[in-house]
Amino acid sequence: MKKVLVTGGSGFLGINLIRCLREKGVEEIHVLDIAPFDYPEKDAPWLKFTLGDVRNMDDVVKSMTGCDGVVNTAAALPLYPPEDIRTTEVDGIRNVLDAAKRLGVERIVQISSTAVYGVPKKHPIYETDELVGVGPYGHAKIEAEEVCRKARAQGQTVCVIRPKSFVGPERLGVFALFYDWAYTGHGFPMIGSGENRYQLMDVADLDEAIWAGLTLDADKVNTEFNIGAKEFTTMREDYQAVLDRAGHGNKIRAMPVKPLVFILRILEKLHLSPLYPWVYETASTDSFVSIEKAEKLLGFAPKYSNKDALVRNYDWYVANLDSFKGKSGVSHRVPWKQGLLACAKWFF
Repeated sequence: MKKVLVTGGSGFLGINLIRCLREKGVEEIHVLDIAPFDYPEKDAPWLKFTLGDVRNMDDVVKSMTGCDGVVNTAAALPLYPPEDIRTTEVDGIRNVLDAAKRLGVERIVQISSTAVYGVPKKHPIYETDELVGVGPYGHAKIEAEEVCRKARAQGQTVCVIRPKSFVGPERLGVFALFYDWAYTGHGFPMIGSGENRYQLMDVADLDEAIWAGLTLDADKVNTEFNIGAKEFTTMREDYQAVLDRAGHGNKIRAMPVKPLVFILRILEKLHLSPLYPWVYETASTDSFVSIEKAEKLLGFAPKYSNKDALVRNYDWYVANLDSFKGKSGVSHRVPWKQGLLACAKWFF
């Protein structure tokens, strides 16, 4: 694999993947994103950046020309308007697949999400379980996967990766809220007892799974894969590792589910909280997938546990705090505005 297009390459996953691809020996990396690419690598001779939209076929063709493979990480996150989410996910991957067919690009990796499973009542979750989705984001991911399956039926090789929530260097978003509370010497409320098991993963492990999807034999990768940490404990124990790292002696504090979720629903509707249903509706329940299929077919072997990933991300947050102070937005690359939750932290 000599030349690879990464759509959404200006994002958190994008930059981590780009760095991984270079370490793997990829000679030239093309990037397509609606956001500027403002990392140190922007002036590297091996990086070809196109400022454009995955929903625009001309932009996709321009950025993909000359590539051997493509990884579609472009996504409108749950805080975006529903129509932007649907068109970015569904029209975006349709454009990527059509352009790949036109240009003779034989390998496509689509980044989906375990949001396609909704809030299951049994665990672990397998790739064959029902797809029900949660909110516009989950439903759009399901529709995008259907586009991929149709492309497979027409002869294209499309590896679909369904990752759990992933953290690591450059990741802010909703996790910045937790890290801010930990860094400034506050405890953290947990929706429910915190005794549920909620699988996360490190972005470096996700990068390895994507690389396998790009490079292994088509008969192994031309399907869907759950990707997540192999080692994880309870929500309380995993997140406590960050408070311990912060060193203020604070603890995770259990909160009653129904009253807290009711309040968060109201705050969300009033645009006074950055938390969306996929976060607060699932935080008190078990949420973990089987990675057996990826282990068997992709050779997937996660290096980081939940605790490792959260602490590694926190360390990066502390080391780079000055670079994003005062910034906010709706992507994973900047902290999300805490709204009224910024006031609530003083009770913890």
